[in-house]
Amino acid sequence: MKLILDFLFLMIIGYYTYMFIQLLFKMRKNIIFPTSNEEFSAIRKYPQKPVNLPTYSKQKMEIIIYSFVLLLTITMFIIGAFYTQFDGSFYLLLLLPLSNAHNLLNLFAIAEDGLLTGSRYVAWRKIKSFYFVPIDRNHKYYGFSKEVNKGYELIIKKRIFSNSCIVTSEEVKEKLTEIFDEHGLKEQEESLYKVSRY
Repeated sequence: MKLILDFLFLMIIGYYTYMFIQLLFKMRKNIIFPTSNEEFSAIRKYPQKPVNLPTYSKQKMEIIIYSFVLLLTITMFIIGAFYTQFDGSFYLLLLLPLSNAHNLLNLFAIAEDGLLTGSRYVAWRKIKSFYFVPIDRNHKYYGFSKEVNKGYELIIKKRIFSNSCIVTSEEVKEKLTEIFDEHGLKEQEESLYKVSRY
């Protein structure tokens, strides 16, 4: 049983490490959105501040922290596997930092072959659909700022999970819709996401 859990946990760590390394490589590619100051200021991963440039220098602190979280998780797993008795809760404790670190990078950008969002790269073929949710009084991001209150939450649906960002201007919303349309993605109807909002 312990060997199965060890192998499963190694696969999870390997997946997180692979996704992070893939993101670092994709950050070196040509970014097609956002490209202007207006676009950068209208996109937010967090409601408090706009996204940072998708460069190593602007994301340096977040990259260091995420690398440290990965290294700490791997080190704790190795120490726990060889020097402690088996305890199933040990694996859950190790997954806690990884599960909360997926949005550590304040990053949202579109490259030619996919999206860079948080600490993940998402290829176009993995995206099923997208939709915009207006940020109104019932929305979790309402109240952070006037720009956010007038904006939208962009939800990008993948096969299993979804990613999101905040869009604070109509022009950027239209530009994102055009980019998604160019890649064969259609916006979901409003009636389809009303159930998932609450």
